[in-house]
Amino acid sequence: MGQEANSVLGVVINSSNGTPLENVNIVNLNQVIGTTTNKKGEFEISAKANDTLHFSYLGFKSIKVRVTNDWLKYGSSQIELTEAALALEKVVVNQLKLTGYLEVDIKQLPAVNNNYRYSISGLPSTGYEASKGSISKIIGSIFNPADFLHRMFGKRPNELRKLKKMKEDDEIRNLLASRFDREMLTVLLQVDRVDLDEIVSQCDYSKGFIQTANDLQILDAISECYEEYKLLSRSRGKRI
Repeated sequence: MGQEANSVLGVVINSSNGTPLENVNIVNLNQVIGTTTNKKGEFEISAKANDTLHFSYLGFKSIKVRVTNDWLKYGSSQIELTEAALALEKVVVNQLKLTGYLEVDIKQLPAVNNNYRYSISGLPSTGYEASKGSISKIIGSIFNPADFLHRMFGKRPNELRKLKKMKEDDEIRNLLASRFDREMLTVLLQVDRVDLDEIVSQCDYSKGFIQTANDLQILDAISECYEEYKLLSRSRGKRI
């Protein structure tokens, strides 16, 4: 593979045995373009110094790699991916010394879930679950979806302008069409999974659609909603 100007070359291998990995998905998060590795694990992608490349492969832990001047200048780089089973963090089990006093013993138990469950009178739901800091945000979005979209879209205009580029790049579209985990969308748009689902929900898409749609369908839904939001903002005298 001959290196072109403003591009980087590399080989992706399995860190455990050194074998090349074919069809690894690689996305330049800055330029919003993608590619995949060939049978030898090789790839070439347009990039410049300080761009971030995102590598993802089924069964392996995704990683981000920063493009350096040395990489651009001196040629190919070897990228190692670790199998997901090997990348699991160690679980430390602390021995509990129970005293027999409930108030003392309960304080020794580790926090299992920092989420809180609450319900809103008049809404057809058995309850909503969210972290303590996000309860007010979600309640606010339920009663004022326009303001919620402004908070989500308005404060991330640069990321959301990537929507058009994402829709135009065939490699990224093909990648998103085969995925349902939302990982690439959250990375590209710089939003949390909870916020991503909430955006689609506030754009009047059903819970069933959100649960079953592939990542490309979610991308198209957000893109359509963003265009409608821009029209609404212009009519209200706001600039995007």
